[in-house]
Amino acid sequence: MRKMSLLIALLASLTLSAQTFSTSGWWKPAEPPFSPVVGADGMITFRLRAPKARVVKLAFGEGKILVQEMDQRPDGVWETTIGPVDPGEYEYKFEVDGLKVLDYGNPSVKAGTEIYCNTVDVPGADRIDQRRLTGSQVDVISYRSSALGTYRRVCVYVPAVYYDQPKRKFPVLYLRHGGGDHERSWWESAHADAILDNAIEAGAEPMLVVMTNGLTDGSWAGGSTPEGIDLLECELLEDVIPLVEKRYRVRKDRLSRAIAGLSMGGGQSFVIGLRNLDRFAWVGEFSSGLLSDTGLDLGTYGVSLDAAGINQALCLLWISCGTEDERWEGHCAFSAKLDSLGIRHTFDSAPYAHQWQFWREQLYAFASRIFKK
Repeated sequence: MRKMSLLIALLASLTLSAQTFSTSGWWKPAEPPFSPVVGADGMITFRLRAPKARVVKLAFGEGKILVQEMDQRPDGVWETTIGPVDPGEYEYKFEVDGLKVLDYGNPSVKAGTEIYCNTVDVPGADRIDQRRLTGSQVDVISYRSSALGTYRRVCVYVPAVYYDQPKRKFPVLYLRHGGGDHERSWWESAHADAILDNAIEAGAEPMLVVMTNGLTDGSWAGGSTPEGIDLLECELLEDVIPLVEKRYRVRKDRLSRAIAGLSMGGGQSFVIGLRNLDRFAWVGEFSSGLLSDTGLDLGTYGVSLDAAGINQALCLLWISCGTEDERWEGHCAFSAKLDSLGIRHTFDSAPYAHQWQFWREQLYAFASRIFKK
């Protein structure tokens, strides 16, 4: 009996010991950010722990990339400061002894078919992609692509007014991404939802924006081939548009549908839009490599540059390219070709390379002009 009592006491002691837990030290001030650190004056400090590295560089920006050597501190941390930098979102990565390295302490990254780099945000009150309103949302919907024989996802921006006016029907912009990106890129990398919020607040027609996946085979630019665009057109017309028009309160006439995209998606939008003038009245492309190729035969893609048909069907044909983009001269030549054929269009530009900031501004500008009576 005595042995049993001692055993019970021992077990109780072990149980109490196992249950001992303390939250001491949990509640303490957050540590200051390590990297990147954005100052109120627009200066940005980058740091990387790499005590055994010999040479560390910062590669900052898009298009024209700033490459700057970093200094090593006694504790093995490499550091450099740049700026002041204008408000906006920027890309960056490190080069450690010649190898590309991400800033693993910063979870903000640009990703598509691979993880390309980190991003850093410099706030500013006048940014068109800076969130100032609330109430809109982005839905992520799965569907089966009949053309590709697989399951895919589509992201749908829904403005706040959609819920404020339950009897109203809305137009739709079908928005396509560039090579190496995916259906979330316009949303996550460009903040398309905030851009549309701000454009609508400034007077743009409230609309839904449908962001699809423009890749076909997992390759970086498979969606630019004639075969790839054929598959994507079938998917858009047979799967995506019916899904959207069944799920949401949207208008179903051609005057209420627009299609636009950047780079690879710009070529897709131009081809699909002009091949389906009975479905789209607004077509936009930003920095398309396809249209920059002066040797391209659009007939290969089933596109006829028929001035009478295009001018009668389209309310807006928008083409654009940054003046520092290697596609710029090709866009100038293409615009001149449209002029010579008598095809009405708007040709827009700004001093940018092949980069997100240009495409953010293009989305804002295009969305501000479509669906106007």
